[in-house]
Amino acid sequence: MEKRGPVLHIVVVGFHHKKGCQVEFSYPPLKPGEGHDSHSLPEEWKYLPFLALPDGAHNYQEDTVFFHLPPRCGDRTTVYGVSCYRQIEAKALKVRQADITRETVQKSVCVLSQLPLYGLLQAKLQLITHAYFEEKDFSQISILKELYDHMNSSLGNTSLEGSQVYLGLSPRDLVLHFRHKVLILFKLILLEKKVLFYISPVNRLVGALMTVLSLFPGMIEHGLSDCSQYRPRKSISEDAGLQENTPRLDDYVSVSAADASNANLGMGKGDRKMEGDNSLEGQKANVPFSQAEKTCNGAQSSNGTMQRLKVPSRASPASSESDWETLDPSILEESNLKEGEHENPASEQAGNLRSKGLSSEGLPITVQPQANTGHTVLVQGLVSGLEEDQYGMPLAIFTKGYLCLPYMALQQHHLLSDVTVRGFVAGATNILFRQQKHLSDAIVEIEDAHVQIHDPELRKILNPTTADLRFSDYLVKHVTENRDDVFLDGTGWEGGDEWIRAQFSAYLHALLAAVLQPDNEKILSDFGTGFVTAWKNTHNYRVWNSNKHPALAEVNSSHPFQGQYSVSDVKLRLSHSVQNSERGKKIGNVMVSTSRNVVQTGKAVAEREAAR
Repeated sequence: MEKRGPVLHIVVVGFHHKKGCQVEFSYPPLKPGEGHDSHSLPEEWKYLPFLALPDGAHNYQEDTVFFHLPPRCGDRTTVYGVSCYRQIEAKALKVRQADITRETVQKSVCVLSQLPLYGLLQAKLQLITHAYFEEKDFSQISILKELYDHMNSSLGNTSLEGSQVYLGLSPRDLVLHFRHKVLILFKLILLEKKVLFYISPVNRLVGALMTVLSLFPGMIEHGLSDCSQYRPRKSISEDAGLQENTPRLDDYVSVSAADASNANLGMGKGDRKMEGDNSLEGQKANVPFSQAEKTCNGAQSSNGTMQRLKVPSRASPASSESDWETLDPSILEESNLKEGEHENPASEQAGNLRSKGLSSEGLPITVQPQANTGHTVLVQGLVSGLEEDQYGMPLAIFTKGYLCLPYMALQQHHLLSDVTVRGFVAGATNILFRQQKHLSDAIVEIEDAHVQIHDPELRKILNPTTADLRFSDYLVKHVTENRDDVFLDGTGWEGGDEWIRAQFSAYLHALLAAVLQPDNEKILSDFGTGFVTAWKNTHNYRVWNSNKHPALAEVNSSHPFQGQYSVSDVKLRLSHSVQNSERGKKIGNVMVSTSRNVVQTGKAVAEREAAR
């Protein structure tokens, strides 16, 4: 099989005055056997033109889009897209094609990659897009082919460990803008709620959304490989037969979750067992840059024939509600039975490995740091299917129908109410998304740093505890110190981007360690009793809790800012209440304007007295 680089395609999308957004060039061609100038698209990628050339783009001279595409037949993981949009006056072109009838020409150059290197791809792509437009002749495509070769040669050995993964994502700017609300955003996603980010232009939207995700340890690097498993809508008639034809969400569970659970943990139920004995070797994640085995969306039957990722139908159809809620709790709970209760020898081996904190090639339950290098070994989790570290990070949030769509085109609007979509973290620039509040649990208006949570009960669950307020205040104070100094701003460790990510990593590790403690009610109350109860019902918690993570024994199991209540906490609570209520904001604005008037009046009086 021919080895593939991290970049799959370079694509040019243009706006045609009659046909709308369409692919004008692709290298290599998007569909084998077709020319570089073919307009046809793979069915899985039918929304590509609308993602690459965003809605309302004509209002801006240039913009940048991050987007996710579902895997194509034969591939296993999310395709990461970065698009650079520009427009140019038609009269400035040296060569003007006959179909250019408008005063301006709008085009996007985009990269489709197997690696989530958003900022790095953007930096390279912006330079090439600028050069491509400077040619003023869009038939000059040699520069795009050179871009494909250059990116694959320069990124071929790129590791997903290190700061380059986070290029362009600034938690510091996020904290400066959202302040104490950053932790609320963090917890909303932990609870797997339907969260919609909203702002224009797109570069501000995707930057804020992906920066929030970068606060989760390992999420950008390894946690998004299953985040765009959705079916594009074909026609209205298909919608009419949705219940008959649309696979249940259980059908989209990664093969490693079902098969590994059945084969190695002795959990196979009659209605969940896959046919045949699939080896773990066949279930491992796709090795970067190498073509997946000929499967469709990562599924292959035991005899090697191609099949859709479909679990055999149950004898009696279950309700759709139970299908998209989460994994069957019994599957995950059985993995935590005592060793003596396991009848399967493989299960006993798994239990012994867990108790010793060991792992083997066939049973990647936990991982340990390498002896001499200090680097973390990543092993594919049995249930999550994601590459995990010794703490079980990244959490399996964006799996099993919970989508991450940094930018959503209007044509994807139906996904918000799709029965196979369990939830989402999505970004939109079209006001229609924001107006339909019933389709989301929370709307994040980035411009005003406003987090609108519709359900009063959810607001109560996410109301920060005293310890949470201290944590948030600690972040804000460190970020705002010395930020007016142009030479020191953002250069130090404390208050810098890496430092902020380290604080959230420590917070999450402490939470995970706390839930493992016996008699932990008091410890967990610092994180929010209601929040922890809700989180324990999520898919990501159940997947994480289905494995043992001995490394957490070394982590302090209390909230980083637990402690006695004090006067300063009263001030923090009051400040938070004022900032987060409409009435409080009005009072705050009145106080600011009043104090300003008092100061101005005082100056005027002083000047008069001096004049006398």
